[in-house]
Amino acid sequence: MANQNDSFIDEVTEDLRRDRLFALFRRYGWIALLVILGIVGGAAWREYSSSQAETRARAWGDAIMAARQGDDPITALSAVDPAGSAGRKVLSEMLAAGAEAQAGLPQKAAERLKAAAAGLQNDPVLHDLALLKAVMVAGPAMDAAERDRLLADLSKPGAPFELLALEQKAVALIGAGRTEDAVMLIGQIQQKDGLSEPLRRRLSEMMITLGVEPEPSEGSLPQTMPAPAAN
Repeated sequence: MANQNDSFIDEVTEDLRRDRLFALFRRYGWIALLVILGIVGGAAWREYSSSQAETRARAWGDAIMAARQGDDPITALSAVDPAGSAGRKVLSEMLAAGAEAQAGLPQKAAERLKAAAAGLQNDPVLHDLALLKAVMVAGPAMDAAERDRLLADLSKPGAPFELLALEQKAVALIGAGRTEDAVMLIGQIQQKDGLSEPLRRRLSEMMITLGVEPEPSEGSLPQTMPAPAAN
């Protein structure tokens, strides 16, 4: 009899729990439903946005390729729709500037690059890249004071293109006939961390051009003097 009473009490307790659960679900179930719909909707929106961004990027790339192969690449590249991306717009301007430089218009190319950089204060990498390309494209034709000012900013410690800007400083010193200053600067650059192999090679070639024997790179065998000839 005791077992029957216990079983009955358990059944009643279970029914009460079930009723309470159903009551809670009827009262608050819509909140859980909204949460589930929000999660599913957010995932679907992220997937859609990612797909749209990929489609726009692919369309921009196709337009760039077509513009570069056209009869007037400068105009065509400038007219490519960046699809709302400031970064893509700057890249288009960089490519248009490259086409201008190849067409023998380095000053116009430099002005285009500086104008593009002016609108990129919030993107230090693209900003500095555009200005560095402006210095390289203009070369000696750029006003010396302006070039020195730009390179001073671009070569600050920690700047995205610090080492390349220092290299351009050395190039400018060589162009100005300041050989000793150029050699000293190149030596300082060679001691810095993070030098790429192409940059290291260019610096060594500049040293050789200036009549200075470059220091052997790490891992290279030491140069030995030839043994004297036997009498």
